[in-house]
Amino acid sequence: MLHLDFELFPVLETDRLILRHLNIKDANNILKLRSDEKVNEFIDRAKTIDLEAALKFIEKIKKGINENEWIYWAISLKETETLIGTICFWNIVTEKDMAETGYELFPEFQGKGLMQEAFAKIIDFGLHKMNLKIITAFTHPDNERSKRLLEKNNFQLDKENRFASKEDPGDQSVYYLQQSF
Repeated sequence: MLHLDFELFPVLETDRLILRHLNIKDANNILKLRSDEKVNEFIDRAKTIDLEAALKFIEKIKKGINENEWIYWAISLKETETLIGTICFWNIVTEKDMAETGYELFPEFQGKGLMQEAFAKIIDFGLHKMNLKIITAFTHPDNERSKRLLEKNNFQLDKENRFASKEDPGDQSVYYLQQSF
């Protein structure tokens, strides 16, 4: 049975990172992250266009966490606590003990193993604290870094889209990690 009680927000730490609650002080970096051309190259979403939209996004995230619809972390370096990316579980399907993960990182922090640290930490949290049985991820077939991250963490390509949390993944590849029983 899934454990979806985020009233006490789970702050997670790795060697170099803090995965923490997104807050109003992150608005400028959320605007930059969600409007960055390189970050959005493989993501099918509208760009965040102004600070007001970033603030609305943060409020939406907070509301979803409070209602246990998803869990969404700001990724920051321990020494600065400035948002450098985000990572989450969303599209939670309680009857299947399944959630989709998503992640993004400013380009200047990519290729340094930071997302691997954050990803491994939330996967452990998802499997052992939330009791997820299946974790899915959607990635563009040309997003080699994302595919390598997923494969390094034992995700498998779901060629038949059996574990897709959306009806139609479109041009995205679906990957999944299934907890062994």
